[in-house]
Amino acid sequence: MSESNRRIIAIVGPTASGKSGLGINLAQRIGGEIVNCDSVQVYQGIQIATAKMPLEDQRGVPHHLIDFVSPSVNFTAADWARAAIEKVEEIEKRGHSALLVGGTGFYLRALRRPFFDSPPTDEALRARLTAIRERCGPEHLHRVLQRFDAAEALKLSPRDWPRVQRAIEFCLQTGQPISGQKPLRPVPPSVASHIQIIALNPPRDELYERINERAEAHFANGLVAEVRRLLEEGVPANSNALGAHGYRRVVEFLRGQRDLESAIEQTKLDVRHYAKRQLSWFRHEPGVQWLAGFGDDPDVQEQAFALVRHTGV
Repeated sequence: MSESNRRIIAIVGPTASGKSGLGINLAQRIGGEIVNCDSVQVYQGIQIATAKMPLEDQRGVPHHLIDFVSPSVNFTAADWARAAIEKVEEIEKRGHSALLVGGTGFYLRALRRPFFDSPPTDEALRARLTAIRERCGPEHLHRVLQRFDAAEALKLSPRDWPRVQRAIEFCLQTGQPISGQKPLRPVPPSVASHIQIIALNPPRDELYERINERAEAHFANGLVAEVRRLLEEGVPANSNALGAHGYRRVVEFLRGQRDLESAIEQTKLDVRHYAKRQLSWFRHEPGVQWLAGFGDDPDVQEQAFALVRHTGV
């Protein structure tokens, strides 16, 4: 693939917007392979509430970086970026196009912007902060961050508690604010300068309806049993994997902290809020091309194909 024709396509947008279907449609039409860009789909054994595309629905399109990390490991955006760069290079050596598909904006940013070195996760410290968050709420953690690192707190919503918590951890582990860190490596030019981002923006009411229906289906299809099995296998309740939407409310249910109906309804609310944050995140990313609609809409698929063809893929 020549440098002038090279393009890495990123299909992003809120959860339940049809990113996977659109990615497969495009991959079939341009000779592409999909690299997962979802922070939950990387984990093995985390299945029901992850929207992983079943093998029979992948229509022969190779998928990468799915089901390859133990759920006991706290896999980071920097870890994903390193793995994704390797996969993109492998795909392009085969003469194919790489499509990054998923809604984890922080993963995608890790490819486009430099990361600084970060200390390994202190599991004991994380457990203490998690207990504080569960007892006092994410807003309390955000106020703690304001005292440690006011500049970083200004950039983060209290609802974005994973990043708030990580910023507190960084400060306590290093004695330095995370907002003042300088990158240790340049953005990889072989990847960053060639990413074309296509974002889905479906009607909000329809999106929320899909989210609610999907959450109910996850519980009906055995989500509680899946979480119980993972806990019995030794996956920590405070792991990144079980902190995902749906999973964390089931953990609370199994601990007796809420009833099943509350777990279902809170999951719906969590995911709707998450979808709103995803849209806000990608609106602040430079160079995003927006499509109004769901990824399974044939008109949207044609519009996406036209955008891709226009760039020379």
